[in-house]
Amino acid sequence: MGRLSAAGLDAVTIDSYGTLVTLVDPVPELTAALSTRGIVREDDAVAAGFRVEVAHYTLHAGEGHDEEGLARLQRDCAQVFLDAVGAELDAGEFAPVYARAMQFALLPGVVAALERLRSLGLELAVVANWDLTLHRLLDEVGLTRYFGAVVHAAGKPAPDGLLRALAQLGVDPARALHIGDDAADELAARAAGMRVAVAPLPDVVATLR
Repeated sequence: MGRLSAAGLDAVTIDSYGTLVTLVDPVPELTAALSTRGIVREDDAVAAGFRVEVAHYTLHAGEGHDEEGLARLQRDCAQVFLDAVGAELDAGEFAPVYARAMQFALLPGVVAALERLRSLGLELAVVANWDLTLHRLLDEVGLTRYFGAVVHAAGKPAPDGLLRALAQLGVDPARALHIGDDAADELAARAAGMRVAVAPLPDVVATLR
C-alpha cells in the first residue's frame, strides 16, 4: 500500500478484534471452570470446543445488540461450547462464567497510532461485528476517549454500520478511511464508498502524511 494523505481525510473508522485488540487465551480458565463443576477435559478438547463456539458467535454476534439479546446470545454460546465438549451443565449458570473467560488485550502500537490519528485532526470511530459488550471492552482497555462514535453489531460486509458511524461523525464517506483485518472490512468499506486499508493499525497510520 502506498502512502495515504491525511489532507484527503476527515475520519477513520476502525475494526475492533484483530485491529485494536486480541483475545487472551481463554482455554486455561475454561478448563478450570469445567473442572470445578466435575467435568475434566484436556486443554485440546476445550480449545476445540471453543473454536466451535467462535464459529457460532461469528454468525450470531449481531443478535447481542441490546441487553436482552446479549443475555440470550451468551446463553446460546455457552450451550454450544458445553455441547462441543460433552459437558452436561446448565448453560444459564455457565454463561456468565464463559463470558468472563473472554478477556482482551491491546495489540502493540495501538495507543500511539490512535494518538497520531487524533493529532492529524481526524475523527475516529469503532465499527465492529461485536455484541453490546464492545462499549465496556473499550472502557476496560482505555480506548473510549479516542472515539466519537462506536457502532457494534455492524453487520459487515454490509456497509450499514460504517455509514451509521460516519453519519454520527458528520463525515462524507468519500472523506473517510476504514482500517480492518479481514475481507468483510474491505467489502463493507468499498460498498460504503470509503477508502480502505488492511491492519496492522500502526503500519497503516505510518503511511499517513
